[in-house]
Amino acid sequence: MDGRLRKGNLFIISGPSGAGKGTLVKEILSRVPDAWLSVSATTRSMRPGEVEGISYSYVSYEQFQTLIDTGGLLEYSKHFSNYYGTPKAPVEEHIAAGKQVILEIDVNGARQVQEITPYAVTIFVEPPSVAELKSRLIKRGTESPEQIEERINRVNGELEHKARYNYTVVNDDLSQACDELAAIIDSHARIIKE
Repeated sequence: MDGRLRKGNLFIISGPSGAGKGTLVKEILSRVPDAWLSVSATTRSMRPGEVEGISYSYVSYEQFQTLIDTGGLLEYSKHFSNYYGTPKAPVEEHIAAGKQVILEIDVNGARQVQEITPYAVTIFVEPPSVAELKSRLIKRGTESPEQIEERINRVNGELEHKARYNYTVVNDDLSQACDELAAIIDSHARIIKE
């Protein structure tokens, strides 16, 4: 970006589990130099291959409750008996510093964030089909067959929310989906200083 400073923005990226949000976001972080991915806090145990502060910020139930009680979260929810949420302070700091802040969160979290940050740009990542989504979840191998079925059962409900988003990106071809996502981010991140 040649030393140019762009206006900081908040981008919410949502979609069904297995739609490829994580893969797209990883690509965007390498393509968009001023992009920053918010790290969610969770009470869930660390999975093999995950890294503290990169995959999640792993906290106790007590620490998470303190964040709730002090208004320290933009959004939070409970899935499979664990809490997940977005700490507010680092998001606000990075936006103020001119970063393109990305929240990779579910549709309920997106709705919570939109209520307190109506300026957020929302992007829904859609799988090419439910069958492809199920195949991706199975190949990922991080969830039991019961958890996969529960996620598939939630897909139609999640797909109904896409009309509430500013943009929809169908992740059928990764390269094309990345191009679309980068173009959306760049269209909102106007230069404020050369």
